[in-house]
Amino acid sequence: MEEKVQYKKSDFYYDLPERLIAQTPATPRDSSRLLVYNRETRTVENKIFRDVVDYLKPGDVLVVNNTKVLPARMYALTPHGGLVEVLLLKRYDLKTWEVLMRPGKKGKVGVKMKVNDELSFTVKDVTETGERVVEFEYDGVFEDILSKVGTMPLPPYIKEKLQDQTRYNTVYSKVDGSAAAPTAGLHFTPELLEKIKDKGVQIAQVLLHVGLGTFRPVSEEIITDHKMHSEYYQIDEESARIINQAKAEGRRVIAVGTTSVRTLESVANDRGMVEPKSGNTEIFLYPPYKMKCVDALITNFHLPESTLIMLVACLTGREEILDLYKYAVEKEYRFFSFGDATLVL
Repeated sequence: MEEKVQYKKSDFYYDLPERLIAQTPATPRDSSRLLVYNRETRTVENKIFRDVVDYLKPGDVLVVNNTKVLPARMYALTPHGGLVEVLLLKRYDLKTWEVLMRPGKKGKVGVKMKVNDELSFTVKDVTETGERVVEFEYDGVFEDILSKVGTMPLPPYIKEKLQDQTRYNTVYSKVDGSAAAPTAGLHFTPELLEKIKDKGVQIAQVLLHVGLGTFRPVSEEIITDHKMHSEYYQIDEESARIINQAKAEGRRVIAVGTTSVRTLESVANDRGMVEPKSGNTEIFLYPPYKMKCVDALITNFHLPESTLIMLVACLTGREEILDLYKYAVEKEYRFFSFGDATLVL
């Protein structure tokens, strides 16, 4: 039982040696380690990710996020020859984007900058939080140009260059729009997904475009004061039908990643049923919240004091997640985006 409800961010702090922050993805994808935690028995098992199939049952529904990360980081020249880093955050229309610009002081409204001979932009506005709204100029297909000038927007704790850009996307990614990967899904291979389907597990796809807010630490001391970032989500009729039928029949809904959880819990009613819809969600999940739709979770190891570790604690409890992370540190699991995974049953 949770001892209190008014949590501070420091209640979700744990010590992590820097050497355990994974700098490169595991090869092959499903060779990552998997820490399995059974909530009922409070037991842990140390496995390899491909063993996840042994913990899935016929009739389970695995919910994955099919968003695709854009090569959203690029560099542009200012009129005076300076260089700025530009990170695409949110698309407003065909040519207008909200971007993060560094250094921001060079991004004054009205300034025109050049990325390359094919792509330039003009700064149109500055948001309340300091991001820039820019309008791009180009001929042809924006995504094609971006694939040539852009690089994957890896999180700030990854210092090594990513050799294979496809490794920061899941094998089932298909809808462009994320500034960060739904990293729990990075462990799946096409072969593993086939094996899971062959076992009688259904796979439902939802969409949540992951924003950079996912890496922002909780800035307020009392976590309820934290303002959550907004992200676009979508659940189609087919996925809603698969999920609702499972809930009605008492079968498990297993979310792959915190982004899938946020999507499902944003639209679930008290019986765990979801409806097909799209919109923006700012849902912030922390104990003692009880999941309405999600029965189990596959996820990576998250940053101390982050909204993501708080979300996982809704399933495990705060003390249990900290004990689990302490154990993972002792066993030298790899942490964060390219790290190992946990299965919370």
